[in-house]
Amino acid sequence: MRAFTTLNGLVVPLDRANVDTDAIIPKQFLKSIKRAGFGPNLFDEWRYLDHGEPGMDPATRQPNPEFVLNFPRYKGASVLLARDNFGCGSSREHAPWALEDYGIRAIIAPSYADIFYNNCFKNGILPIVLDAAAVERLFRECEASEGYRLVVDLDRQTVTTPGGEVLKFDVDGGRKHRLLNGLDDIGLTLLQADKIKAYEDRRRVEAPWLFA
Repeated sequence: MRAFTTLNGLVVPLDRANVDTDAIIPKQFLKSIKRAGFGPNLFDEWRYLDHGEPGMDPATRQPNPEFVLNFPRYKGASVLLARDNFGCGSSREHAPWALEDYGIRAIIAPSYADIFYNNCFKNGILPIVLDAAAVERLFRECEASEGYRLVVDLDRQTVTTPGGEVLKFDVDGGRKHRLLNGLDDIGLTLLQADKIKAYEDRRRVEAPWLFA
């Protein structure tokens, strides 16, 4: 998993509340358990005018010119600005996979669905909670200024606007440590590799029949 320390990212505003995980990555794309390759189908039903299926070449499809991710000014965005209850619906981990594969490293919203929020930390995405008034202000500034960027500093737990306003956010210490160091569940377990090996070696002596 990629570590997250600081990010100076272009912001894309998704002005919709209650965005569910089926909108983030529709169900027909859940056939793969690889973490890569989902980016082209992020927000597929909103992003394209035709119906998407696995294996389709995005270059041959019809982009929806009215969907924000297709606006040229937001190309290359790495910060997603969202509304309340982002990531609701099913618990599919493919949702953060698709966001990360597209290039989104941080999300800012007033609230998230719990499972989606947890899954973000396990996949290298920082989900930031700011109050609704602050989020509304960021929406207005972003939409009014092309090339709007935010600086996100996880260690300091701050979001800094182009005008110099510093917004503080809270994050659990354990999740912060894991994200700063790029540790997913497997990486966290591997930190104990020496202890695990020592235990297995000891069990081979104590209970050899288990390894016959």
